[in-house]
Amino acid sequence: MRRSLLAALLVSALLLVYVVAVAGRGVALVGTGEPVAVALGLAVLVLPLLAVWLVVREWTLATRVQRLADALAAQGRLPVDDLPRTPAGRVVRAAADEAFDAARREVEQRPDDPASWFRLGFAYDASGDRRRARAALRTATRLARRRD
Repeated sequence: MRRSLLAALLVSALLLVYVVAVAGRGVALVGTGEPVAVALGLAVLVLPLLAVWLVVREWTLATRVQRLADALAAQGRLPVDDLPRTPAGRVVRAAADEAFDAARREVEQRPDDPASWFRLGFAYDASGDRRRARAALRTATRLARRRD
């Protein structure tokens, strides 16, 4: 098992412990019957629900991205991470910008191609824009599901 997967599982398990603890406090507050405590307890119960929703959403995206990556690898279309890096391991910004421009042009030429969006997602990630990287990967997995 890869270290990153093990770390994600560990963080998810710790979050589950937190969610259970917070939910228990929320239920206890609601159980008092005091109007202020009930309101506070209901508000506290929203946090575990939100946390569970976010974790499920991220795990779903990760699973779909991995399936798409496996399919692209089988087709020989998986992008190669050959960008130059600094001694600290970060991608050289100029190289990331070049890779991003190429990926963006590819998406403009083939907007319905999941592989193009997949490469754009990783180009965004190399540029440090995680929010847009996730959005591009969501688009890639949505397009791939439509083709299946």
